[in-house]
Amino acid sequence: MGDFLHAALAFPAALFSFALVIVAGYWLLVLIGGAGVHILDGGEDGHAGPGAQEAGLPVTVTLSLGLLIAWLVSLAGAALTADLPLRAASLAVAVAAALAGTRLAARIARRVLPPEQVASRDDFIGRICVIRTGRVDSGFGQAEVRADDGATAIVQVRTEETGLAAGSSALIFDYDADGEFFRVAPFDGALDPHKPVA
Repeated sequence: MGDFLHAALAFPAALFSFALVIVAGYWLLVLIGGAGVHILDGGEDGHAGPGAQEAGLPVTVTLSLGLLIAWLVSLAGAALTADLPLRAASLAVAVAAALAGTRLAARIARRVLPPEQVASRDDFIGRICVIRTGRVDSGFGQAEVRADDGATAIVQVRTEETGLAAGSSALIFDYDADGEFFRVAPFDGALDPHKPVA
């Protein structure tokens, strides 16, 4: 155990050891529900680069995998070499191995995982929603709508008609991009073609 700790805290493995401790702490938080998998993701799609986006690999997964590969290679370099120039060379090999490993993982994931289906606001048009606010009028209202995958979303809705209150069903027939809300009209929920089969 002493030899392992000595190698893990020696150059170049030490550069990645501390980062790996942070990554392990992050994934522990994910496991206990204290953090989301996409917490470090940039942009709206929340994926790392074009190849990773197609595979559905979040930045956090890519970074974690890259750090793990770099740490393992640099740990081997620290354990097998005592000469500083050779250890510096193992650092370069570790970084190259991390880049190659994450690219390979993205390629494998692209072949194995289905492409991510990104929900669009247009997907809700024509669906039945359930009003969740006490009233809906031309300036106020929220409703719950169910997507194809079974997930539900709370959306802003507006109507010019009367009679929509909490628990009533409405048909989403348009989206107002300027106001960022859906236009709805009263509708019998029993006629919903997207209603889940009991």
